[in-house]
Amino acid sequence: MITDLSWMLEDIVANVPKARHAVLLSADGLPRGATDGMAQKDVRTISAAMAGMQSLSRATAHFAGDAPDRQWNQTIIEFSHGWIFLIGAGQGAYLAAAAAPDVDMQQISFRMHRLVARLGNNLTSPPRVHAEEAGTARAPHAHTGQETGTGIRIADLDEVIGKVHGARHAVLLGADGLPRGATTGMSQDLADTISAAMTGIHAYSRATAQFAGVQPDALWRQTVIEFQHGWIFLIAAGRGAFLAAAAEHDADIEDFTTRLHQVVPRLGGYLSPRGEASRT
Repeated sequence: MITDLSWMLEDIVANVPKARHAVLLSADGLPRGATDGMAQKDVRTISAAMAGMQSLSRATAHFAGDAPDRQWNQTIIEFSHGWIFLIGAGQGAYLAAAAAPDVDMQQISFRMHRLVARLGNNLTSPPRVHAEEAGTARAPHAHTGQETGTGIRIADLDEVIGKVHGARHAVLLGADGLPRGATTGMSQDLADTISAAMTGIHAYSRATAQFAGVQPDALWRQTVIEFQHGWIFLIAAGRGAFLAAAAEHDADIEDFTTRLHQVVPRLGGYLSPRGEASRT
């Protein structure tokens, strides 16, 4: 019998101003508890989306770099109307929380991790699929040559990577999820596998918008994945497109993300067939 742990989740919304909801889920997408005020169908939807999100997040670890410890730490989704945070909550369980745009990020992170510690032995159900193995299986490594998976080198992205110590790769994806261009040195395999994973992460991110809060014109802005060894950023790039970029964990993340957002307006020419053909 699976215990409903909803009562323990109330700690987050009760003690963090601007926190909206919290959901506890298993690795295979089954809800283990949720805060008051959420319809059951919404809890099931969020649980399924968050399970898919954490699995795909782990599958992108190689994009952030090769390291002995490629442990996934957290995934954060930013919308125009709020935030969603996803962290591990013991063996085979995950904790997701939603908050308003002006939430105290440090406070909600502290409360989430403290709750995970309190949950302790209440979470004993193992995952049906070992997410760490699923995430790292068949993960190709980046080549060191000059080949790119799209055949199109984007000089603006090369410039960003070159100016930020620890920055690794970037690839521009169209609304169809196919790569439109990449930084120098990305292999065909890396571009293809990352494009597929990022397309899924983008879809899961957008599917969670209502969890962050109800707003008719809500816009997804970015999804950030933190690993023990690095970071991955998925950023809205207009026309339904998105930009994926990776950096080592000790990189200047504020500088990197600022430069990525600044370069996005200059990438429009790569998002049409003519632009792809003319800008090489």
